[in-house]
Amino acid sequence: MTPAALAMLHAACFTSPRPWSAAEFAGLMALPGVFLLGDSRGFVLGRAVAGEAELLTLAVTPALRRQGLGRALLAGFEAAAQAAGAEAAFLEVAAANAPARALYAGAGWREAGRRRGYYRLPGGSADDALVLTRAFAAP
Repeated sequence: MTPAALAMLHAACFTSPRPWSAAEFAGLMALPGVFLLGDSRGFVLGRAVAGEAELLTLAVTPALRRQGLGRALLAGFEAAAQAAGAEAAFLEVAAANAPARALYAGAGWREAGRRRGYYRLPGGSADDALVLTRAFAAP
């Protein structure tokens, strides 16, 4: 997928936190250790460096949610991260994003921290970012 296609799908999926631009996707994809999985229905963007992985974003076309695609993308991220040598991974999720939190909890991710007021919402209010982590089993 091109950065423009990623940005378009991201914009269809997110209002808060704000969707990323094509330029932001291009910049992220140019960094060492970054990997992308998925297609026009949904994607996950991650990075693995020095034994640790970060799930940067996961997006599924709104009309296709609750059909297992997010779960499959998350499993793909975890497999790619482990293949790249990651022993653990982390991500940030908006505290108000109950569907994403349920997806991650069901896959064994646990809360490790909270960044209060991290996300700015439309209208000026704020939402916390939850930092979730998951250790991978040794091969």
